[in-house]
Amino acid sequence: MTPPLDDLFGNRWLWTAILASTAAQVLKVLLILLFEGRWRPAAFMETGGMPSSHSAMVAALTTGVALTQGLGSPLFAASAVFALIVMYDATGVRHASGMQARLLNELVDELRAVVREGFAPQPLRVLLGHTYLEVLVGTLLGIGMAFVAFRVL
Repeated sequence: MTPPLDDLFGNRWLWTAILASTAAQVLKVLLILLFEGRWRPAAFMETGGMPSSHSAMVAALTTGVALTQGLGSPLFAASAVFALIVMYDATGVRHASGMQARLLNELVDELRAVVREGFAPQPLRVLLGHTYLEVLVGTLLGIGMAFVAFRVL
């Protein structure tokens, strides 16, 4: 392999973050199966839900940087700020957007009952953001995976 590809495939920070995000998405599908009793593999590609894969990804990245570069490094500071922005957005802006989508869908349903003919807008996707618990679980998953990747491997 060429040196740039060696660097890419050997980048533990990148692959740990991607693995944490993937694990969160797999866990999301398994939790739906466990708690709702239905197999819904399409949830693997969806945003929102338990746990937050975005939080798992940025927490794994930030923890990996902390473990290898130190808490006083500029790279840790940049990664931590990036992680906080992602998590804030997941619980704030994206969660509020999901709540607004739910309300708009209810209004459309009421209009559909009145208008009936020719009124067929597509429902908006509601599950866009995360609750604080979903972000917390995703964060803990990411931190745990980074500790395994950087302390064990």
